Amino acid sequence: MNWNTLKIIILTGTGGTCSFIINDLLGGWTEDLATLLIFMGIDFVMGLMIASVWQRSGKSESGALNSVSAWKGLCRKGCTLLVVMVAYRLDVTLGMNYIKTAVIIAFIVNEGISIVENYGIMGGPMPNILREALELLQQKANETVKKERGSV
Repeated sequence: MNWNTLKIIILTGTGGTCSFIINDLLGGWTEDLATLLIFMGIDFVMGLMIASVWQRSGKSESGALNSVSAWKGLCRKGCTLLVVMVAYRLDVTLGMNYIKTAVIIAFIVNEGISIVENYGIMGGPMPNILREALELLQQKANETVKKERGSV
């Protein structure tokens, strides 16, 4: 088997697996899910930068990059997606359409707060508009849950 054939097999398998996970287990590709994944990636990269460049990570004694801490961070982000999957399955089981969205928004707010905190650790100015937007997003999630609960 040559390299190109192996590459095609690996890419096809990866694409099929990701498609199954996103469409069947996470309820399809939505803008809120895309936002969560983008925020998760930004937060992870910023965490790596804080540890490797600024060496001010709270995850290790020296503040430097630590592979165990990075692995734990990736595991936490993977578990976040598992919780989103559980929320989607609850929506399907209960015939609702808001649990997954509310859970995703809550995680977006959490990731957003972490991004702003990381930016502060890097010495950047804390933009109030980001804090306000995150608070507004949290309010929207709470209103969505209240509205949907009232109509059930």
